[in-house]
Amino acid sequence: MSPFDVAVIGGSYAGMTAALQLARGRRKVLVVDAGQRRNRFAAHAYGILGQDGRPPAEIAADGRAQLLRYPNVTCVEATVESIEKTADDFQLQTQQGEVYHASRVILATGVSDELPNIPGLRERWGRAVFHCPYCHGYELDEAPLGVLAVGEISMHQALILPDWGPTTFFINGAFEPSADQLRQLVQRNVTVERTPVEKITGGRAAVNLQDGRIIELSGLFVATQLRHPRPLADQLGCAFEETPMGAVIQTDAMQATSIAGVFACGDSARAAGNVTFAMADGAMAGVAAHRSLMFEGLNI
Repeated sequence: MSPFDVAVIGGSYAGMTAALQLARGRRKVLVVDAGQRRNRFAAHAYGILGQDGRPPAEIAADGRAQLLRYPNVTCVEATVESIEKTADDFQLQTQQGEVYHASRVILATGVSDELPNIPGLRERWGRAVFHCPYCHGYELDEAPLGVLAVGEISMHQALILPDWGPTTFFINGAFEPSADQLRQLVQRNVTVERTPVEKITGGRAAVNLQDGRIIELSGLFVATQLRHPRPLADQLGCAFEETPMGAVIQTDAMQATSIAGVFACGDSARAAGNVTFAMADGAMAGVAAHRSLMFEGLNI
């Protein structure tokens, strides 16, 4: 018998929520976390019922403290370097050389965001450059906003953003809107700017164009490419799904991957998400992993 019923790899919002369901199901749970939350660049997290406007680190710390009240939960600060399915269970090895065994695995490794290579953009990530208006748009007080195009996927941002403030769509040579798309942008009162962007400056997000103009914005939105920590999912043989934002782990409605006994949740298994979605996915993954354990060997 494996020392742990379930190993959760990744201890942010999705991973901790998954572990909480299993802990309350009186299963022995291991959480391995490297401490790199995706939203660590943001000073506050919004749109989370009961937590609206709190610093993300405080929300995560409270969640961890609550999780550790359960004696059947073990949390380890480490990075899982390799994972393999053995004849009896799953074996995990950390970069520190520790080895753990578990009957089930939940991948909640998250993703990182790859931004366009424009000077000044990354330095403002989470402060004046964002990806989700539902997370950060309200606090911008209906001031001038912008969308930096990375491709046709940016049309979605440009069309929804005017509900939060007057919007300029910086095409930046990423794509050329069709006649129908231009009509939609006009209907949404979006200003289309085709002059290439040179850099971002200022206390907020001043967009410096190559013709010398500077457009002052309260916030600039950009669709990032997801950089996925693929080695673990690849080592297990999990199938991936390609999305306009990058590859994510393929899961079914119960967060099960293509590999029996392996579940995935949070941003690693969702193209576009937020803390609330991550927690919901984590709850589902935790319950599903628990059900797979309790009904193992039964013809159900």
